[in-house]
Amino acid sequence: MCEVVMEEQEREISDIDPQEYSSVAENGVMLVVNHSRAPAPFSVVLATVLYCAEFVTAAVLSSMYHKTDDVIWMAFTIVFMLLPAVLIQLALTFIHRDLGRDRPLVLFLHLLLLGPVIRCFDALVVYFKAGKKEEPYVTISRKISLKKGQKTPMELEIGQSERNLATHRNAFKRTAVIQAFLGSTPQLTLQLYATIQEKYFLPVRLALMVITLISIIYGALVCSVLAIQIRYDDYKVRLRPLAYLCMIMWRGLEIATRITALVLFSTALTHWVILVGMANLLFFFFLPWAEFWAKKGSLTENVEKNFSKLGTTVVLCMFTLLYACINVFCWSAVQLDLSHRELIERKQRWDHLAIYYCGRFVENFLLITLWYFFKSDFYEYVCAPLLCVQLLVCYSLAVLFMLLFYQFCHPCRRLFKYNVHDCLHCVCCRKGTGGGRGRQGRPPTSYSTAATMVLAPEEPLELLDSQNSHYPNSSQLGERETAIVDDIMEAA
Repeated sequence: MCEVVMEEQEREISDIDPQEYSSVAENGVMLVVNHSRAPAPFSVVLATVLYCAEFVTAAVLSSMYHKTDDVIWMAFTIVFMLLPAVLIQLALTFIHRDLGRDRPLVLFLHLLLLGPVIRCFDALVVYFKAGKKEEPYVTISRKISLKKGQKTPMELEIGQSERNLATHRNAFKRTAVIQAFLGSTPQLTLQLYATIQEKYFLPVRLALMVITLISIIYGALVCSVLAIQIRYDDYKVRLRPLAYLCMIMWRGLEIATRITALVLFSTALTHWVILVGMANLLFFFFLPWAEFWAKKGSLTENVEKNFSKLGTTVVLCMFTLLYACINVFCWSAVQLDLSHRELIERKQRWDHLAIYYCGRFVENFLLITLWYFFKSDFYEYVCAPLLCVQLLVCYSLAVLFMLLFYQFCHPCRRLFKYNVHDCLHCVCCRKGTGGGRGRQGRPPTSYSTAATMVLAPEEPLELLDSQNSHYPNSSQLGERETAIVDDIMEAA
């Protein structure tokens, strides 16, 4: 897993010899950019604030449960508070490789569950010291910038400070996901269930529910952004505020609807919700392993060089557990490939995405319907049919915002061949004349440059050379431009 983290860091900061591309830079194809100051580590600060706020609020609520002799609520609250905290300490120590370094104070603070705090402080010190004195760049990151449909290759000079900040950001991305789906999600489900059972709002409990919801949405956003960065590692990905707003609505409605459906079902059929949760968890846990065994692949050896086969299997099982916990509540945005050295399948499986959301909609509908028929007298003052319709509409709106994101807000939407409108039109007109088959082998002429769903299939270099007469601008980037085709999605 540590090697996977290093692989992703090398996507952002590539160790490239500047002399190798000096001629390209002189010809004006590569654009060299000097960074005078590293970007602020806002994501590190936000993840740390959410971690501390949730931990402190959960501790206060546990003490209140202890005073009122609510042993069950107290026990589960403490478990969902400590489990992600311990895993976060292990993840940070593992990513930064502190066990082989002489840093006793840092390791001691990790034992006190204060690892994110000292890491955040370290990142802020690095940020405020950066730029005060000129430092030579240590690496060069090569990216392709997409602006107004133009592909501009860039070489970014990376200093030591910016590289250290990139390490902190990559580490806190993992902690945000762990915190969200191994701690915040079950914590929010528990506290919402306790609120309904006790029939009153406790201010501390309400505050904890709000914090956990924010943490879950942030963790889901991190998953979506990581998926985009992994698939388009050759490109400098920048999301606009409208894209973040669209993703927040998409993830917020999806997660809130899912948790509400599970909690309502649990109030009517308490024991059956355990079966539903375990079935979901086990299905998504064994799905990557079933695909791995079906491919007859071998375990990757790049998780950690010092690990044995048993150690590698344990790490992969923990990674798969996190993947399963994410998919229980929302779409993970990535698919695991345990035989691949990066553990992530580079191609976007739109058929899996469609099956997931259709299946999840049906499951939520069944859970809400069963709750409607077996609900308790507590809901006699609630318009149950209206609540059921509202939940289904909210989940439909989540899917709508997802489609809007890929149609208009996806940062790499101009790299695809078909957009959402084309795919929907293709489905609706499947029984038509079938004139779309004649497009094969001809260059696309009228496809929109808005957010799209499917990339063009990969073509060999010989075929690309034979088509240069049709694409006079494609020869400017040469073989470098063809590198983007490695991450293409399957055709619709």
